[in-house]
Amino acid sequence: MNRTRFLRNALGFGLFSFIGCRMDNSKAKSTNKLATATPSTNQESTKDLRKELMAAWHRSEIMTMTNVDQMPPAYFTFKYTDEAMTFSEQWRHCVIYTCGQLAGRVGIKNPYENVKLPVQMPKEDVIKELKSMYAFVQRSIGELSDEKLLSKCDFAGDTIPVWRLFYAMENHIIHHRGQCVVYLRLNGVVPKGFYGW
Repeated sequence: MNRTRFLRNALGFGLFSFIGCRMDNSKAKSTNKLATATPSTNQESTKDLRKELMAAWHRSEIMTMTNVDQMPPAYFTFKYTDEAMTFSEQWRHCVIYTCGQLAGRVGIKNPYENVKLPVQMPKEDVIKELKSMYAFVQRSIGELSDEKLLSKCDFAGDTIPVWRLFYAMENHIIHHRGQCVVYLRLNGVVPKGFYGW
């Protein structure tokens, strides 16, 4: 390699590295702004926000039901250690937690307030309760006033907009769905791939 080419390459890499670091730093600043941003209060942007939340929860339901449907009924009481929840309990927990958190933090009626779900449920009951939970979430997204959707609530030691609480609840479901993928594999079931958002 000749010297000119070597210097051009060395200078280019050095320059790109410097620019890359500067760009990454500016991205971090804009990401922090996004984390605390709230949508503008005009009705069109709130309508778009509702559509986005509905789409996210619709996709979540498809992925959850795919996971649950794949587990043979005999393995709904499976757990990999004594301390872990069974496959059934993972989903029972998601139902109770999601509805309880949304109801308590947003001020809406909790459909499970006076309902005691059995700790272990057969497959058909898990499916039924998950469908009820997803219907409750989507109904809540549709029925909350714009003011309530854009208002603030306390969550995990922070104050966040209510619309972000819906994403936090979906993140919680993602966590347990990931665990349930492992439950499937431990029982010889190859999980179907989850594509799309």
